[in-house]
Amino acid sequence: MAVATTIAAESGTSAQVRPRLFTIDELEAMTRAGIIRADERVELIEGQIVEMHAQGTRHGWTVSRLSRTFARRDGVVITPQSTFELHLRGGPEPDLVVLRDSASQFRRPSPADAVLVVEVSDTSLAYDRNVKAPLYARAGVPEYWIVDLKGERIEVFQEPSPDGYRASRFYLRGETLSPSFAPDLTIEVDAILGPADPMDDEQPSKSA
Repeated sequence: MAVATTIAAESGTSAQVRPRLFTIDELEAMTRAGIIRADERVELIEGQIVEMHAQGTRHGWTVSRLSRTFARRDGVVITPQSTFELHLRGGPEPDLVVLRDSASQFRRPSPADAVLVVEVSDTSLAYDRNVKAPLYARAGVPEYWIVDLKGERIEVFQEPSPDGYRASRFYLRGETLSPSFAPDLTIEVDAILGPADPMDDEQPSKSA
């Protein structure tokens, strides 16, 4: 939501100014024109262009594991790290969106076709929970996951409403979970989070 700023006018009275809000089309036009570099990681949140958090190595591998998990499922398609059109001025870039395979390929992914949205959080937990979760809920996204890398858990939000998600639950290492669109799909939390110790993959192998 745009925040009005109060400034002092020359007459001594105060006046409110509001930031210039953008649309998704305008943001994409600025990128094509080079005003925003193609390698800049930004997203559109309620009309405002927001810099996205940097992605670490573990973040990238987690997105890959998520993509592999859902790519095997019939009836859905996945769109990793691309614009998700909530509305005219709402274009976040979730780490993963799972869509019905009937979704049109001639328009941007949107809540009308989404069955699950996932954000992978390393340094962005508060933002993903306090800013993005309400946006996704108001847009009607049926299920939202936050993969919390530092907390070593997955937070699942369900039952969207204009006031936010009505239900949430944490899943820890050693547990399993299933997305609501595919209750028969059992996913191990450890399989999404990856090795408990990041150094495990760096240990030298023993000679035969």
